[in-house]
Amino acid sequence: MNLIKVIEKGLLGVIALLTIVATIQEIMSIYTIGRVNLPDLLLLFIYTEVLGMIGVFYVSNKIPITLPLFIAMTALSRLIILQGKDMEPSTLIYEAGAILLIAIACLIIRYRPPNQSKEL
Repeated sequence: MNLIKVIEKGLLGVIALLTIVATIQEIMSIYTIGRVNLPDLLLLFIYTEVLGMIGVFYVSNKIPITLPLFIAMTALSRLIILQGKDMEPSTLIYEAGAILLIAIACLIIRYRPPNQSKEL
């Protein structure tokens, strides 16, 4: 099992490194274009959340389920913005509905009652 942990930590390190490279590339792209758009900011936010999720895992060896959910909501928001005004209205409803479902899931997870163990 120790080998699996080492591989897991190594892969997370690679993901973190590649996320940093992607962040630098995005910042360079923004600098080259000379304009910051909302999709650019959302992409940087996704990169930040991925790095935060990796950091939390390195500290606690757990990934809180809400972090990937936040990333998913941000990615869907970015998708909606990138598709622009040309998207089908039904697609917008589905994507917005997906964001709403994920947000409700986050609320349920956050406010769920604590686990209570019953002694027999």
